[in-house]
Amino acid sequence: MKGSILTKREKEVFELLIQNNSTIEIAEKLGISEKTVRNHISNTMQKLGVNGRAGAVVELLKLGEISL
Repeated sequence: MKGSILTKREKEVFELLIQNNSTIEIAEKLGISEKTVRNHISNTMQKLGVNGRAGAVVELLKLGEISL
């Protein structure tokens, strides 16, 4: 069985992102800096080969990595 392409933290960031949390809110909820949140988002977009958060969300939904 193929494992997740995301780290546990990247997945947590995107799950909060699709619940309409801002970068600041995600940082506060996870106890990490805003820069770290942005890094997780950027790393995920690179892994998926997409531009933008919306594109990443669409791909993650298609792959079953996150759900609404």
